[in-house]
Amino acid sequence: MPFFALLLLLTGAVQAHYRFSKLIINGTPEPHEWISIRQIKNFQTNSGVISVTSPDIRSFQNRVGCSTATSAACEEPGFVAISAITHFGSVQFYMAKVASISAQGSPLGSGVETWPAYQNSSVSFTVAKNTPSGKYLVRVESIALHQAQSVGGAQMYLSYAQVEVMGGGNGHSGLLVAFPGANNANDPGLRWSYYPIATSYTAPGPKIWDGN
Repeated sequence: MPFFALLLLLTGAVQAHYRFSKLIINGTPEPHEWISIRQIKNFQTNSGVISVTSPDIRSFQNRVGCSTATSAACEEPGFVAISAITHFGSVQFYMAKVASISAQGSPLGSGVETWPAYQNSSVSFTVAKNTPSGKYLVRVESIALHQAQSVGGAQMYLSYAQVEVMGGGNGHSGLLVAFPGANNANDPGLRWSYYPIATSYTAPGPKIWDGN
């Protein structure tokens, strides 16, 4: 399924794993887990996916069926992390019609100054006003870099929500990607250097859709 990239946040590390299991619509989290988010395989362990070529990087699903939430264009849907995002790294969002990423960061360390989503319990993005109306799978992907000194050390924490965009526009993104395939294990954005200290960071994945 083709996805386009939406928005990228940067997170910042403790020692616990996490999962994204509640959707936020109109500023309100869903009352319990797995309502509009498809239940994923780490619903008990909170463990991440470590191989970008594994079928789990595509959907990581334990159960497919769930409800579909609605969101107007320009609103800010989000995902609740159970527990908080406790590993530093980037957080990215993708949408696939049943498609936008932005990046920010630097100077680089392993704290909140570099990764603003660090220790947050939720992350969100803005649905571009030109996103066409319709039903979408919305993917959140948190890339933990605390063990990414070598290839294959990054951990991906991901979930998919079912969202229907209302009142959208006529935008079109040609920046489509598929999973597996969007990332390569050797991508600089899946590596982290404690020494020498990193001075720049380029998130993996496609270019950011500007909403037009």
